[in-house]
Order: sequence, then structure tokens, then C-alpha cells
Amino acid sequence: MAAVWSNPDFQFVFWALVKIVVILFTMLTVVSYMIFAERKIAGHMQARIGPNRVGPFGLLQPVADVLKLFFKEEFTPEGANKVIFHIAPMLAVIPALVTFSVVPFGPQDALRVTDINVGLLLFLAMSSLGVYAITLGGWSSNNKYALLGGLRSSAQMISYELAMGLSTIGVLLLAGSLSLVDIVRAQQHWWFVIFQPVAFGIFMLTALAETNRAPFDLPEAEAELVAGFHTEYSSMKFGLFFLGEFANVITISCIAVTLFLGGWNGPWLPEPLKFLWFFAKLGALLFFFIWVRWTFPRLRYDQLMNLGWKVLLPLALANIVLTSLFVWWRAQG
Repeated sequence: MAAVWSNPDFQFVFWALVKIVVILFTMLTVVSYMIFAERKIAGHMQARIGPNRVGPFGLLQPVADVLKLFFKEEFTPEGANKVIFHIAPMLAVIPALVTFSVVPFGPQDALRVTDINVGLLLFLAMSSLGVYAITLGGWSSNNKYALLGGLRSSAQMISYELAMGLSTIGVLLLAGSLSLVDIVRAQQHWWFVIFQPVAFGIFMLTALAETNRAPFDLPEAEAELVAGFHTEYSSMKFGLFFLGEFANVITISCIAVTLFLGGWNGPWLPEPLKFLWFFAKLGALLFFFIWVRWTFPRLRYDQLMNLGWKVLLPLALANIVLTSLFVWWRAQG
């Protein structure tokens, strides 16, 4: 047993699994209480109290919601493609969880699962998989409203992923690496949001569209499509779609903190406590997502497409050109 434990490969796998379990548990807890926080903040913004019945100050409301969904009746529509219908909700959650494996929460190795040299590329790949869950869920439900929601999602994500990917190239040019840890270390003195304000704005706007949050929640526009792509889903399958949406919000906020807001970098705190800066910035971005949802009305579909193709995409391309010139000028000097 001692020989097995002393094997470096075994130790690497063991500690990676421990970190995965800890981060997974933490993320699921944070997702549950982000839903609670959104309902509370929305309540105060609308001069209401919000959930306050279950547990002290309503803090056990997420537990009650999970139990309610867990015991609700499972329902599969007649004529649905059963295999895809059951797989789609899982596809909504898995990409967000996988992306968490490369997010550096702090300078210590214990605060990240792994550091791969193509971490940014992994994020872009995983974020593009989210559209499959919505499209397949809508198509397999054998429901016209769900299908329309799935088709809207496909068009929306294709339109906005392009601008999102291009907005990260400026960061890549400044940092000279695809590793998220190297990108954070490159911001030790100056955060990239100072040099890339346009890219940061584009990234946050496209993040709202990527996560199907208001004012870009066209795939589930309840005023037009009943509930959109998850019209026919109930019980924990609906819960997984709900979980996937909020998990994606947290994941994309973590990436925004890493790329533009300096990650764990910040003044005053000693090295072992630097991770607190990361979570403070993450909390600010999560509040931004909640504030936008309960402040702005939903865009029309044509406005959504025009913004993506005619405004954000040209801006992202112009930002790449200007950043390239800046990097070239700095190299010459």
C-alpha cells in the first residue's frame, strides 16, 4: 500500500479526484444559493421580500426546491425521441462542470484541478457544446414551441459565439499564452480590462446571450413560446436545465474574472488569501447578471441578430487590429 501511495502518478490522480469532488460540491452549493440570491434581489428590486418561509431568512429554500423537483412526476411526451430527450438535460450541465477544471481560483495548486496550456481553448470548446443540449431538447420533445426555442438558440449562439471568441484574442495577444494561469500572472500589475475595455464589454454582452439570460432569453421567451425549449420537461430533467443555466452563468463569470479582471490579483491581501479577491470579483459579476435580468426588457429577435452581426462582430475585429498594432509597437520599443 505504501508503494502505491508513493507512486507520483497515483498521487496525481488521487488529488485531482479530491479537487474535482470538492469543486463539484462547492459549485452545486453556489448554484443553489445563486438561485436563492437572484430571487431575493429580484424581490427587493420589485419592492417585495422574496423567499423567507423555509428555514431562517428563507435560507433552506434551495433545499425545498430540489426536493420538490426530485419528487415530481416524470413525463415523456408521446412521439418524443426518448433517448435524446433524456440525454439533453445532462448535456446542459456537463460542459459547465468540465470548464471548472481549468479555472484558477488562486495562486496555489490546491485551488485548481489542473493547468493545461490550452485552457482558453477548452473554455471556448465547452461553451459551444451548450447549444446542443437546448437544440436536441427542443427537437426531441415533439413540440412546436420547444422546437422553435431550440432553433432560436442555435441561431443565437452561432451569432454570439463568434464575437465572444474574437473578444478573447486581444487578451491572448497581450498575455502570449492560452493557459488561464499564465493569463492571470500577466495581469499582476495591470488588469487587462484597462487595455481591453471594448473586448470586456463585448464578452459580457455575448455572455448574456450565451447563457440565454435576459434581455437575450429568446429561446425560452415565455410570452411567445410557453416555456421554449424545455416546455415538455418536468421533474429533475427540468431541474438539470435550470442547474445548467446557472452553472453556465457562474462558469462564464469565472472566465471573465480570469481574462479581464486579474483573477486572484489584488492589493493588500497576503498570498494565501489572494483567492478571496477572485471570489469578490465573481460575486460582483454574478450581481451584474441578476441586475441586468431584472432591469432590461427582452429584445426582439431581429434586434438580437443585428446586434450580434452588425455591431459586436465588427467591434471585435477592430479591437483585434488595434491590439495587434499595440503589441507590435510595444515589441518595437
